[in-house]
Amino acid sequence: MCGIVGYVGNKNCVPILINGLKRLEYRGYDSAGIGIVNHNSITIVKNKGKVSFLEEKVDKLDLESEIGLGHTRWATHGIPNELNAHPHANEDQTIFLIHNGIIENYQVLKKGLQSFGYEFKSETDSEVLVHLIDSFTKRGHDITKSVQLSLHEVEGTYGLAVISSKEPDKIIAARKGSPLVVGIGDNENFIASDVSAIISYTKQIVYLEDGEIAVIKKNEFTAKTAFDNEIEKEIHEISMTLDEIDRGGYAHFMLKEIMEQPESLRNSIRGRIIDEDGRAILGGLRDVVDKLADSKRIILAACGTSWHAGLVGEYMFEQFCRIPTEVEYASEFRYRNPVIEKEDTVFFISQSGETADTLAALKEAKIKGALVLGICNVVGSSIARETQAGVYTHAGPEIGVASTKAFTTQLTVLALISLLIARKKNLSKVDGQQIASELKLIPEKVEEILKLNLQIEKIAEEFKDASNFLYLGRGYNFPVALEGALKLKEISYIHAEGYPAAEMKHGPIALIDENMPVVFIAPKDSTYDKIVSNIQEVKARGGRIIAIITEEDEQLNKLVDYAIRIPSTIRMLMPILTVIPLQLLAYHIAVKKGLNVDQPRNLAKSVTVE
Repeated sequence: MCGIVGYVGNKNCVPILINGLKRLEYRGYDSAGIGIVNHNSITIVKNKGKVSFLEEKVDKLDLESEIGLGHTRWATHGIPNELNAHPHANEDQTIFLIHNGIIENYQVLKKGLQSFGYEFKSETDSEVLVHLIDSFTKRGHDITKSVQLSLHEVEGTYGLAVISSKEPDKIIAARKGSPLVVGIGDNENFIASDVSAIISYTKQIVYLEDGEIAVIKKNEFTAKTAFDNEIEKEIHEISMTLDEIDRGGYAHFMLKEIMEQPESLRNSIRGRIIDEDGRAILGGLRDVVDKLADSKRIILAACGTSWHAGLVGEYMFEQFCRIPTEVEYASEFRYRNPVIEKEDTVFFISQSGETADTLAALKEAKIKGALVLGICNVVGSSIARETQAGVYTHAGPEIGVASTKAFTTQLTVLALISLLIARKKNLSKVDGQQIASELKLIPEKVEEILKLNLQIEKIAEEFKDASNFLYLGRGYNFPVALEGALKLKEISYIHAEGYPAAEMKHGPIALIDENMPVVFIAPKDSTYDKIVSNIQEVKARGGRIIAIITEEDEQLNKLVDYAIRIPSTIRMLMPILTVIPLQLLAYHIAVKKGLNVDQPRNLAKSVTVE
């Protein structure tokens, strides 16, 4: 869950590394560092805290080099400090490396290395790698072979980049379970954990696969297996632009991404609906659609916000496709020896397409013989490549750690898949047309909700000092309650819980008093009367109520303390609308508490370790 960037070419790499780290800071921001080679000697500069602190330190040193590596860290082994920051070097300062992932057998390796006299300065598992590589160079191997041999000893995951001052014309990179891309330039090449780090310099990208090692020089690039077999790699042209990963005048990426949702939803829907026939077209599922529709069971596996999207998808698939559906935490899925049959379909949902737990669960499902499909945002990501087929959400880059537009586009894709399957099975043309027409109206309705931003900001002012929140919803909107609570926890550090509204009286009602804000997701649907009863129960105990209601609702408008009135739509699509005010509420509360909403403490955007 860290950021990697590297450069080899004819330019001074130092500003390239610093700019790349700024682009990657959303992936980890508790410490940062760079390492360069100049006149066959290594210089490493590291600092605790944000990349801006590292930049200040580097600016005072007037460094220049044509090859180097940069890293921004999210701590796994060892506290955030300068010693534990990357790069890590061997004892004679001839080799340095940066590493994402976790070396699971590092203690065994460390003990063995210590018995040969190696001393360790940090608490990290990553430092083991540089000494292990050094041990092979001391036996006469070059740096490439030493990396290869070292990785035979390693158990765990890695995105790895290594430079030796004795061979200062190359970067050695390797991947297993942690993303790495190579950027191809004109007499210069790059390595990065995310294309956003190098998009300023090249759009020619090569994706490394698990088990591959790359040798990157300024005018050539080769890839090989851990056993030294060369591999032909395809160069991909990426379409992402710098404008897409800049804040665009907004105070925070999170606010920008909330406000981008009408456009991201349009992109998710575009070209995927046949209005007159009430059908969906999903090219990524064309070859598997019959098998998907004949599934005996659907499993949706995901983590965090994507898991909440899966919960909504469960309602959709069972209501419209009449296929039994289960939602699994990907982090638990592989460890309980799940019962998976060949007639099952397993969807893996992930914004980044690199979530380690989700990838591990994916491999387990493939072994069991199920149809394995993906729903993700990042083109060319690991999940996109590992699954048999799938659907991109087309949300565009999401930099803010708290996911917003990824969630609503995941819901949109799940609705499209539901429509696709249901029309193949038993859904009438008329009902299909209704879903299709309502889907196409969703972006406009989201635009209407975003106009409530100032109203929601005023509500946030009233509740910014609350210690606890309770979020309640029923049916399709129960997962929205979970998502609303998660958003608030992630960025404001206020304790919040999401519950099915009917469960309130089975425990949480004991917490309610005049200091407990309660957020109800209460559109006018088949559960409306029950929700009104739940609201009355909270009112009777002095709770302060914020309600997300539909525009025509006068009853709750008068009953609750704060009503946020939004457009209506069909039940299956309502979560796309009801979640928007909750995203804005969490955002404004966090801002009013003076917190960094884009980089909340202890969190990173892409969770690439288990």
